[in-house]
Amino acid sequence: MPPTWLTGLAWIALAIGGLCAAAILADIYLQGHRQRMAVMEAVWPINALYLGPLAVWMYARYGRPQSKDAQVNPPDKPRWATTTVGVMHCGAGCTLGDIVAETGIFLLGITVAGTAIWAEFIGDYVLALAFGIVFQFFAIVPMRGLSVRKGLLEAAKADVLSLTAFEVGLFAWMALMAFVFFPDPHLRPDSAAYWFLMQIGMAAGFLTSYPVNSWLIRRGIKEAM
Repeated sequence: MPPTWLTGLAWIALAIGGLCAAAILADIYLQGHRQRMAVMEAVWPINALYLGPLAVWMYARYGRPQSKDAQVNPPDKPRWATTTVGVMHCGAGCTLGDIVAETGIFLLGITVAGTAIWAEFIGDYVLALAFGIVFQFFAIVPMRGLSVRKGLLEAAKADVLSLTAFEVGLFAWMALMAFVFFPDPHLRPDSAAYWFLMQIGMAAGFLTSYPVNSWLIRRGIKEAM
């Protein structure tokens, strides 16, 4: 069992993430700030689940001005902000894929080589890649006017490196969780502490994906958003 202080901290962090996601959703759908790029209506709140107030600030500064009802032209983004939004686009697919995969693996009791961690690595990567390509598809196709086949190919080209770099940071943190911090017994997805530490893992993935996204955007492989 995780220590009591960690469980308490976990519930606070998870509550903050949930409230931040809810605040963004309310601003988009209740206040009517629908995004010009529809996929961003999912990207912003999903990232808030682990970035919390930082995602809310980024949304207020660079997301809300991109809404369809904005009365002025959106501000030009500095390079760091363009890259950050690109990482968040990738992070949304990774986060959604990881939540679905790890919940499913836990509920079904799936293991590889006698442990759940290897199954989680495989499931996380496969589903994160699938969701990531879908998110990228709905960003690239409207911007470039591509066919479905061409759009999927371009989405994969733009997202595979970015997503892989994100998962490198996340998986490194998950390995520390499983083999260093809580080797026996392992933390499981039925505890708040597990998902709090996964928030930290997602933030680690954000950092490892940042330089890759910066390179992809500079080379024109990934669209600046």
